[in-house]
Amino acid sequence: MLAAGACLLGAAAAHGGSTDSAIRNGGTFRISFPAGGPALDFVDPALSYTFPGWALLDAACARLMRYPDKPPPEGFRLVPDVAAAYPRVSSDGKTYTFTLRGGFRFSNGAPVRASAFARAINRTLAPAIKDKSPGSQYTLDVVGADAVQGGTRPAAAGIVARGNSLVIRLKRPVPDFPARTTMPFFCAVPPNLPADPEGVTAFPGAGPYYVAEYVRGRRVLLKRNRYYGGTRPRHVDQFVADLQANALEEVLDRIERGAADWGLVPAPIYFQAGRAQKFRRKYGINRSRFFVKPGLAIRLLVLNTSRPLFGNNARLRRAVNFAVDRPALVKAAGGRLAGTLTDQYLPPSMPGFRDAHIYPVARPNVQRARALARWHTRSKRAVLYTFDVPDPGPTVAAQIVRNNLAKIGLQVEIKKLPPEAYFNRVTAPNEPFDIALYDWGADYVDPFSYLNLLLDGRFIGGVNWSRFNSAKYNRLMRRAARLKGLARYRRYGSLDVQLARGAAPMVAVFAFNEPTLVSKRVDRRCIVLRPTLDLTAVCLKR
Repeated sequence: MLAAGACLLGAAAAHGGSTDSAIRNGGTFRISFPAGGPALDFVDPALSYTFPGWALLDAACARLMRYPDKPPPEGFRLVPDVAAAYPRVSSDGKTYTFTLRGGFRFSNGAPVRASAFARAINRTLAPAIKDKSPGSQYTLDVVGADAVQGGTRPAAAGIVARGNSLVIRLKRPVPDFPARTTMPFFCAVPPNLPADPEGVTAFPGAGPYYVAEYVRGRRVLLKRNRYYGGTRPRHVDQFVADLQANALEEVLDRIERGAADWGLVPAPIYFQAGRAQKFRRKYGINRSRFFVKPGLAIRLLVLNTSRPLFGNNARLRRAVNFAVDRPALVKAAGGRLAGTLTDQYLPPSMPGFRDAHIYPVARPNVQRARALARWHTRSKRAVLYTFDVPDPGPTVAAQIVRNNLAKIGLQVEIKKLPPEAYFNRVTAPNEPFDIALYDWGADYVDPFSYLNLLLDGRFIGGVNWSRFNSAKYNRLMRRAARLKGLARYRRYGSLDVQLARGAAPMVAVFAFNEPTLVSKRVDRRCIVLRPTLDLTAVCLKR
């Protein structure tokens, strides 16, 4: 899952492209990716599902809807891209009608029509790649998707593309469908682009750039799309991504010595062996080369409301929120720089988020926790699930929670599960746990993917690990999901506070921070982290 953060330095980056004569246009931006680990998988939009792939495709994609090239929260507010406006939605919530704006062209000069998006969806379902495309999990809701996967039809009956009109009929209401279209799976592609199980390696793109070359395991070349008709920035001439770094540590070394301008390195690598502290001493934070900002992935403790301990026991759930030592938990995850403390379920960078200061994040309030827990601890016993991994962090976190809850009269038993078994165990019916460590980040930025997915009763058995199922809150979340624009974000911001303060089915601990290191060639005025470095916004010094 995609973890994220944001930073903007200088007015030049604040509005995407700048007319400031001091901003340089041109040059080659050099990227380094590792050969192993979180390596580049594909540059094919229907198949790519890694952070490096999505970082590159973000610059090559034209979408129906997108997020602006600006810092959060504005950079996470859904806006039309190739679509002329938000789609028209039928009264039953199953049909979306998009009207496309003119002026968008592929890098070969061909116009972008509705058929380009119809083909993008159908490619994720095509028999040749149906078992390899992660995008199918988001397109199977389209009417006729099964027939395409089964090979009986070349295109889904629920997709009708005529000129600049695209109609998509779904099997059920999908209120976050517009946000889904921001993922690379929905990027405009030429209507005749084949569905290759090995992935296409070069193809016309309709975004600011296009994939001109991909030599698997060696390099990727993105060039400027001279026919681009949108408003996204595009300062540099091209991006060259080297895929041959031996290790993630080598990627950082290349950036430091100027052999690369940027590389996508997971946050834990920064926090190992004192690297983040070294960069902090050398470059400062959020100044010119080293940046640390709150991301979109959140660490939670889910409280199983289907079990006797926490079921119909909001007082005890709130008591746990007061008792947990959040600073100690973020320290166990890698130190102060590893996360931004929070007590709410929406990430702090999410549009609509408002910090309500519901629970103490600087230190536990044991006195308040004991008062709430009194006469509500029931069996006085809890089972806590955590990850059994070489990294001691999850085990230490469980031990911290055990010590915290002992102070309010709960005896916690820790059970460690291997990651490959964790999901199946915590989602299984009648699984005997009361608390579970949960790291959550969504594939696309929308409050639905944090509140509804995690807490709506219809998702029990999936990602609703707390088994929370409240008629009142189900109704409120589903109403919020039908809204759009600023009204949607405001409603979800209020609902986030209501859920955390009143129902408290989870304990929000911290939002994982996202560190980024760039070379000295990168102009700080064009740095936008959204959540990874926004490649279209970058520019180089003269």
